[in-house]
Amino acid sequence: MRLSDLQTGDKAVVVKVLGYGAFRKRIIEMGFVRGQTVLVELNAPLKDPIKYKIMDYEISLRRSEASLVEVITPEEANQLENRQGEKNKLNVESWKTEEDDCIERALTQSSKTINIALVGNPNCGKTSLFNVASGAHEHVGNYSGVTVDAKKGFFEYKGYHFNICDLPGTYSLSAYSPEELYVRRYLKNEIPDVIVNVVVASNLERNLYLTTELIDMDYRMVIALNMFDELEQSGGKIDYKHLGNMIGVPIVPTVSRSGKGVNQLFDTIIEVYEGRDESVRHVHVGLGKVIENSITPLKDLLKEDPTCNREFSPRYLAIKILEGDTEVKRMLEGSESYPELMNIRNAEVEKIEATLNEDIESAIANEKYGFISGALAETYRPGDKEEAKTTRIIDSFVTNKLFGFPIFIFLMWLMFEATFSIGAYPMEWIENGVAWLSEIIGNYMPSGPLKDLLIDGILGGVGGVIVFLPNILILYLFISFMEDSGYMARAAFIMDKIMHKIGLHGKSFIPLVMGFGCNVPAIMATRTIESRSSRLITILINPFISCSARIPIYILLVGTFFPQYASLVFIGLYLFGIIVAVITAKLMRRFFFKIDETPFVMELPPYR
Repeated sequence: MRLSDLQTGDKAVVVKVLGYGAFRKRIIEMGFVRGQTVLVELNAPLKDPIKYKIMDYEISLRRSEASLVEVITPEEANQLENRQGEKNKLNVESWKTEEDDCIERALTQSSKTINIALVGNPNCGKTSLFNVASGAHEHVGNYSGVTVDAKKGFFEYKGYHFNICDLPGTYSLSAYSPEELYVRRYLKNEIPDVIVNVVVASNLERNLYLTTELIDMDYRMVIALNMFDELEQSGGKIDYKHLGNMIGVPIVPTVSRSGKGVNQLFDTIIEVYEGRDESVRHVHVGLGKVIENSITPLKDLLKEDPTCNREFSPRYLAIKILEGDTEVKRMLEGSESYPELMNIRNAEVEKIEATLNEDIESAIANEKYGFISGALAETYRPGDKEEAKTTRIIDSFVTNKLFGFPIFIFLMWLMFEATFSIGAYPMEWIENGVAWLSEIIGNYMPSGPLKDLLIDGILGGVGGVIVFLPNILILYLFISFMEDSGYMARAAFIMDKIMHKIGLHGKSFIPLVMGFGCNVPAIMATRTIESRSSRLITILINPFISCSARIPIYILLVGTFFPQYASLVFIGLYLFGIIVAVITAKLMRRFFFKIDETPFVMELPPYR
């Protein structure tokens, strides 16, 4: 429970303080430390701020600040005791503070719970690390945006209960894509105890850009230097301890595929959570004298305004205001200093762009990459072996103008041929099984409504649907293989020009292909498309793609009316759906969605 959830007259014991470094430190210094009893004395007339009593003195906190203090009440302590099967309960009327055994046990248990958020670029191995740690089996894809929702798990380790959340892959924390917004809103609302920033050891310069934004947020953080085996195989060297000391974040090498280094990672997380890791310190990512001079007045104003957002650090908010981040502007619109903030921001942006002769976003990005390059220059030596040789050799064929499309068409043909040819056998088994069950029930069960329900309803209905399950499973086996291997991104790459002619991105091709299996997950897969207009068009034309559920209807119609030309008509129905989808997409792009908001930018991961 959060302190802001308590009612007037309620008492609770502080478990921990959430939030970013400077604010968290100030709250702790005011007495909100583990085990201290807090009494809610009264609310202001407008329900904000709230007066609390702690350590025999009174203090006023705004509701937004109180929401960052986690507490436990006597009732919650009793519930924990009951769940553990213990008999002793706490009498709310006879409140005791730290001496009470029940509260102390509940407090110890709550303080031993660590909430973790996995944050990193797409294809960095977050989901593999999540699976190794929590024992869950989530889909692991090698295509940007495969993980499009937060996946949660938990596990026990060395007396601690870990709640672990695998967030969508994102390259930054701007307001550019749904994934970026989702991650930032999760960090704002849930406030994890420790962020695990997963970075690819062999691609540090690009991956560490996201790290610089997390450093600006000033949350407690550990870096998982993942795929460390690939760095070692390439002959590269990195002094990760020195790099961690430089940026104030402990770094642990891991190989999530095999589980190597995962125990050391969670040992480090415990040390950071308990405040025992000596390498943890807050470091400002230097953005150059010109930009730093503009950040200072914004940061100072945000610190002084008690109505401003407290989930993120003033420095992070100041940087995002300079960048013109729309989400941060909405967060701060209700604050008292917002008009003054915008006036200062506009003046400072004009000054920076005139001095540096480039737009503000480029200036900040350049300085951050300069910070990263400087840190890596002292700690990282790339391998002597030729990198990604296998990837380049395979790409020379699968993306070649001569071989690319024939290979792609062959793989698509192989996928559908295997789906229907191999799938025909289990389909026949399922049909025979359903018919056998129907026959047994028909022969041995007396007539009546229950018999009709079982034969015509359950077996007839479910059996008519489940018969297509083998086709769907085989189709998704192929799609999963292409995603995991890295080929699906190449398919989007070679199909982009064709898709662009109908007003879509190459990324739209993947959901459309998935539509041949089932339109529902295909429509869900459109969340990987950053452009809202392209995403909506892809969603709206996907139902024209013939999914496997339409196969029995096609077979019935074709077998009844065109038995002599069944194959040609069957293919014609699929082609007709594709043609209608193309025409619809062009019309929508021309008349309804004339502007494509975002460019086609997609990572081509190495083959794995």
